[in-house]
Amino acid sequence: MTSYPSHAHHRNYGCRLREFVLNDFRAVCLENEKVRITILIDKGSDIYEFLYKPKDMDFLWKSYLGLRSMKNYQPMTPGAGGMFLDFYEGGWQELFPWGGHASKYRGVDTGLHGEVALSPWDYRVDVDTPEEIKITCSIRTRRAPFLLKKTFALYRRQAALRINEVALNESDEELHIVWGHHPAYGWPFLDDSCVIDLPPCQVKTAECLDSSSRLEENFSGTWPTVRMRSGGEVDLSKIPGPGSRSQDLAFLCGFREGWYALRNQSQKVGIGLAWDAKVFPWIWFWQLFRGGPDYPSWGTEYVAAIEPITSMGTRFSDAVTNGTAKLVPGGTTLESEMWAWAFEGDRAVTRVSERGVDF
Repeated sequence: MTSYPSHAHHRNYGCRLREFVLNDFRAVCLENEKVRITILIDKGSDIYEFLYKPKDMDFLWKSYLGLRSMKNYQPMTPGAGGMFLDFYEGGWQELFPWGGHASKYRGVDTGLHGEVALSPWDYRVDVDTPEEIKITCSIRTRRAPFLLKKTFALYRRQAALRINEVALNESDEELHIVWGHHPAYGWPFLDDSCVIDLPPCQVKTAECLDSSSRLEENFSGTWPTVRMRSGGEVDLSKIPGPGSRSQDLAFLCGFREGWYALRNQSQKVGIGLAWDAKVFPWIWFWQLFRGGPDYPSWGTEYVAAIEPITSMGTRFSDAVTNGTAKLVPGGTTLESEMWAWAFEGDRAVTRVSERGVDF
């Protein structure tokens, strides 16, 4: 391609970005020939859209609430866990510096899934060329002394999003954190032909979430087989249809490499994540297959969330008690790199890495 034209604004080829306002939230769309990624700057730097263009497939779940403005909202009553669920549009959240249900920690109410997911972030454009586009989002937490920076990057002709992060404890105190990513996948990508590919690992189940839970609580075994409350076993690597009417949470650990692939066998398309297992040695696997008959889902939602995270526990306090919460000494940083790849094919995935998806 020639160098004409010389200007870079409003580029319609290669890597490009668009800054706009979506339902009162500042947003940035990162795009190349393969994927379109929409990031909600004013809402936690959520990844609202991960669209694979060749299949016109957005992998991420959209909740029945949808993306709603926070302006002029007055909650009916103050929620014990905060307002996370009042504005949970689906998509992909950041859990930091606390994850899980609300707890008390050193005088602070941690809320549901920490404090960055509902907050506006700052951002800057670092690189804007046809070959590469990169933005850095950052936030200083209000109830904890952390600075979190997150860089999103796309490269020309790659169906991949690269995420680099640095979390700095700006205090002199050693603090516990639960840090992770909460990508949730849904219709039309998710259906009963979907399977999960993972490296060898162990699986532990949480306590029953509600009356629709199908898994035996506090079970430990080898992935993917888990005992059921009603008797028998189930293969968790196979996603059931919405007729399952179930909701469960499982914790996966013991994998030597951090990666997974979720692929739709009927549509021959999938998404794979790769990350540093030393930073995120656990996966939370939330399975909401039109179960959860009460608040907040009312039996309406069909979603699977497969979440790389530092720790295990349905509450932040559980992770502190069981020793899986990560300790961050004062003045030190934690760093993370993650890759998310869209891919096509109907064969089992053997590995996902920064280089791509292997079969």
